[in-house]
Amino acid sequence: MLFLEYPPCSTCKKAKAWLDGHGISYTARHIKEENPTYEELKHWMEISGLPVKKFFNTSGMQYKALGLKDKLPTMPVDEQLRLLATDGMLVKRPLVISGDTVLTGFRETEWEKALL
Repeated sequence: MLFLEYPPCSTCKKAKAWLDGHGISYTARHIKEENPTYEELKHWMEISGLPVKKFFNTSGMQYKALGLKDKLPTMPVDEQLRLLATDGMLVKRPLVISGDTVLTGFRETEWEKALL
């Protein structure tokens, strides 16, 4: 399982503690130092069936600074994925990929259903 995180993020810390508490092994990856590639994002979107918007960190400073709330609705999906691949801080975190399971953000009940 791949666990993409931004270590200072409190939600990422909670998610990591949850994984550790349940004895779930994972490979951690710093989302800012090694942001997801276009190919990874496209693959994760395809296998998860999630809309591209679910991969954006809509509460992040970068998202707001770029005015993406207004720009994304008219931007083609391919262009949105390319934008996400330019900056890990635009990507919703934590992000878990395990087989064909992709979880964006940390919602304990959702994680319990998917990972336990």
